[in-house]
Amino acid sequence: MEDVGSAVAWVGAVWLALVLALIVLPSALGVSLGISEAYMWVLVKTLEWATIRIEKGVKKPQPQMLKSPAANGIIERDETPMEKEIARLHRVDFEFSDIFYFCRKGFEAIVEDEVTQRFSSEELVSWNLLTRTNVNFHYISLRLTVVWVIGVIVRYCFLLPLRFTLAAIGITSMIVGTTMVGQLPNSSVKNYLSEVVHLTCSRILVRALSGTIHYHNKENKPRKGGICVANHTSPIDAIILTNDGCYAMVGQVHGGLMGVIQRATVKACPHVWFERSEIKDRHLVTKRLREHVADKSKLPILIFPEGTCINNTSVMMFKKGSFEIGGTIYPVAIKYDPQFGDAFWNSSKYNIVSYLLRLMTSWAIVCNVWYMPPMVRKEGEDAVQFANRVKSAIARQGGLTELPWDGGLKRAKVKDTFREEQQKNYSKMLVRNGSIGSLSTGTESD
Repeated sequence: MEDVGSAVAWVGAVWLALVLALIVLPSALGVSLGISEAYMWVLVKTLEWATIRIEKGVKKPQPQMLKSPAANGIIERDETPMEKEIARLHRVDFEFSDIFYFCRKGFEAIVEDEVTQRFSSEELVSWNLLTRTNVNFHYISLRLTVVWVIGVIVRYCFLLPLRFTLAAIGITSMIVGTTMVGQLPNSSVKNYLSEVVHLTCSRILVRALSGTIHYHNKENKPRKGGICVANHTSPIDAIILTNDGCYAMVGQVHGGLMGVIQRATVKACPHVWFERSEIKDRHLVTKRLREHVADKSKLPILIFPEGTCINNTSVMMFKKGSFEIGGTIYPVAIKYDPQFGDAFWNSSKYNIVSYLLRLMTSWAIVCNVWYMPPMVRKEGEDAVQFANRVKSAIARQGGLTELPWDGGLKRAKVKDTFREEQQKNYSKMLVRNGSIGSLSTGTESD
């Protein structure tokens, strides 16, 4: 037994030494030995080969799917406005058949509405040898099946232990490093060391996901005293951005491991964490954020105005609170490539542990990050209009669908005001066409 224990300890020591020498140390220094690039090259070639094999194996080619995931619906919607579709109201009075318009809209929403489908994983055009997300996939050949089995072995027996080791090193380094830096008095030296710790640990955590991130337009990177807003797909969005620069995070205080990290990092960096009771007090939150922005020596604030994770095909309503603070807004668009791994966190379906396991057993996390020119609130523009303008800019840059709906619908019912708005629009049409007036006259005469 002692020999077995010694052998296991020796293997563990060698494993840890290789990880530290080949991955952790280069990550800390911000250099690459080319291992990630070689891995991605092999992965791309393998997926290309698999796609070709699938296309050859399909006897009856399916119609080419649209490139836009948002357009892959099962309903061809008619976006004709209500007034044009019920055009006969301009000629005659109310008819009972008018309800068919609202019935059809209701059936469309039940079968496939444009909100809830944003909270499920994006469908792939071609199988990526992970999960059978492609509805057209079936058994093709023995060689393809063998490659899939080899992929499972590689992902679970090699990549998962490696990534778990890197994640443990990154998280431990973050907690220990920020705790030590937090003991120093406030000074430029403390701020510098805090940024070094955050950058170094974020780079290690990105390597733990086999992350390949392409940053564009770095001249527009958020500056101190500003507010960085981005679309939200996953909890790793913050790590993706911190890998290229430091930010002051804004969020709710958590328990468990996340709480330990929050309490450690806030000692070294001016993050803004709120208790649950404080989050409900909008004025207190706004006050604390304004105080942070007013200090031009502090790091830019990182905020995800959607308030929940969306599946990276769309951008939903931005909460106006982030745009009432004042100061300069630095929009950032994040777009993940689902072919290599699904970064979207469906918190209604998976807990954080299951989600991280899915990430660490995927091929890689590949994404593009666009830093966009800073934006300021125009004269006469309210917070809602400013938020919509920023949201539109992010959607255009990231190639995402812009939706007016609140991401809170992920867990809440539709507000009555939305239904009442349709009722009001229909009533206005009746009034304008004299239907209600004629009905009232007829009733009084009777």
